[in-house]
This record gives sequence, structure tokens and C-alpha cells, in this order.
Amino acid sequence: MTTTITAPTTRSCDPAAAVTRSLLGWGAVAGPFYLAVSMAQALSRDGFDLSRHPWSLLENGSLGWIQSANFVLTGAMVAAFAVGLARAGRVQPVGRWAPRLLALYGAGLAAAGVFTADPMAGFPVGTPAGPAETTSWHGMLHLAAGGIGFLAMVAACLVLGRRFAAAGRRGWALASRVTGVAFLAAFAGITTGSTAATLPFVAGVVLSFGWLTALAVDTYRNV
Repeated sequence: MTTTITAPTTRSCDPAAAVTRSLLGWGAVAGPFYLAVSMAQALSRDGFDLSRHPWSLLENGSLGWIQSANFVLTGAMVAAFAVGLARAGRVQPVGRWAPRLLALYGAGLAAAGVFTADPMAGFPVGTPAGPAETTSWHGMLHLAAGGIGFLAMVAACLVLGRRFAAAGRRGWALASRVTGVAFLAAFAGITTGSTAATLPFVAGVVLSFGWLTALAVDTYRNV
């Protein structure tokens, strides 16, 4: 009797596909990395209040370099993912604009790490309560980089929502659109300067990174 042995199915050994998967993997890492580093600091830094202080303020003080590095490294990961997403266009209906917008989001995060936010609202300890009396040049560039990056992320969600809808992927279309609209609302709230908008904005950041992570994993599995 002859026994036939079937070899297990393996991924393609195509070097180009391997590079694409490697780049996509950074998209799965970026969100958890950023959230873990930010939350660890928010819970341990003296005087930081999650309900009142945006995570950007963690760039200040003797340990501020940690959050600055967090922004830069996360931005680099998102940018690498954007390149991988563009390369994976044959398996995902991403088009040209979504990867570009996500790359811009990554660049905005990195720039927000280079140009630090101004101290305010009593953080670091010893800073006067309330908004900063004056805005420094680096504080202004931080706000501009963050604003451009956040809007690019919103646009990427909405663009992909339309692309997924056209491809018949209704679940992804809905998730992308809901994420984009929710993140836009959270960003609009934080621009008012009200401390009441801090936690909703944190929720928007968590939601957007959750969407990005899921997108990276889904695309990775299909390459």
C-alpha cells in the first residue's frame, strides 16, 4: 500500500511578499506600543491627571524624552505600515490615497515628538493651572503637526470606507467610516481647549489605533 504524504501549506517565499509582510507588521505593533508607553507614563508620572491632561504634555519634565521618543517611533511604524499597505494594493482595495494619508499621519506623529508641547494645566508639577500663557514656536509646530496628522488619519478612514464599500466589504466599510467620524469628533472637541474633551479624545485615539491594528492584521493575512 502506498501512503501519500501531503506537504503542509506554507506562505509564499517570494522576497517581495516577505518585505511587504514585514512592513505591514509594524502597523500591528504601532498602536499597542504607543498606547502602552503613554498609559504607563500617565499612571506613573507625578501630577499627571488622565481626565485633564492630554498625553502630549508627557513630553515635558525630566522624563519627557520618553513620550517624545514614543511619538517618533510610533510615527515611523505607521509610515512603514503605509508603505506596506501601498505594496499590498493587489490584495486590498486601498487605492493610492489611503497609504499616502497614513504616511502623512505617521509623519505628523513623528513631528509632534520632535516639536514638544508646551506645559499647561498644572503639568509638570509647578506649572500654573489653566492654558499656557504664551505659545512657544515648538508648541505651535507641535499643534500644527498633530492637527495635520489627525486630519490625515480621518481622511484615510473615510477613503478606505469608500473603497471597502465598492469592493463589497461592508463590515470594513462601516468600521472605517465610524472610526473616521468618531475620531474627527474627538479631535474637534480637544481643539476647544476644554478639559472635558480630554477623555473623549483619548477614546478616539484608542479607537483609531484599534482600527489601524485590525487593518494591518487583515492585510498581513492576505498577502
